[in-house]
Amino acid sequence: MARKNDAFYFDAFCACADYSCQAAQLLSKIMHEFDPDAIEEKIEEMHAIEQAADEKKHEIQDALTTAFVTPIEREDIAELSDYLDTLTDRIEGVLHRLYFDNIREMRPDALKMVEMIVRGCDAMREVVGELAQFKKSKTLRQRVVELNTIEEEADALYMRAMRELHTTCTDPIVIFTWHETYSFLEYCVDYCEHVADKIDDIVMKNS
Repeated sequence: MARKNDAFYFDAFCACADYSCQAAQLLSKIMHEFDPDAIEEKIEEMHAIEQAADEKKHEIQDALTTAFVTPIEREDIAELSDYLDTLTDRIEGVLHRLYFDNIREMRPDALKMVEMIVRGCDAMREVVGELAQFKKSKTLRQRVVELNTIEEEADALYMRAMRELHTTCTDPIVIFTWHETYSFLEYCVDYCEHVADKIDDIVMKNS
């Protein structure tokens, strides 16, 4: 088990991962039950999750300023917390794109992509949950590989969606807005992988 003073960091990472999952689930619900005229009110709900994630990141940063000994390197703690926070920010950013660009109709490929974000966040949370026991875990590496596979599937889906958009749509405004939105959706899965790869790096350095 991690020492009690170490548990704060690992618990905080898990909390940050959970906020990302909450944001992903909310985004998925909004997109699957899409009502363009109701997005503005959903922005506040999403922002509350993002603010809670920010506060948790600040708690980690505050702890680092006074900690004499940390369970892993300070730079790794700071970088991992930043990746987790950025992931939640990216998910919120998708909702902002839907609102700013006044998207009125949901595309099937976008629904598949948000489902990949939910899968990615769930897998990422499992990886984060293994970090406290990384020296004894028999499944952490496998979970990282699983998340890498999800990211590859998301990349392939992104390419198909962009190809479909640019070869079948003739409205330049629709092309522009969905080009942006697809890119923001893909960024989210990328950041799930960044979190997992950072944890893999931490494990390698401390093994």
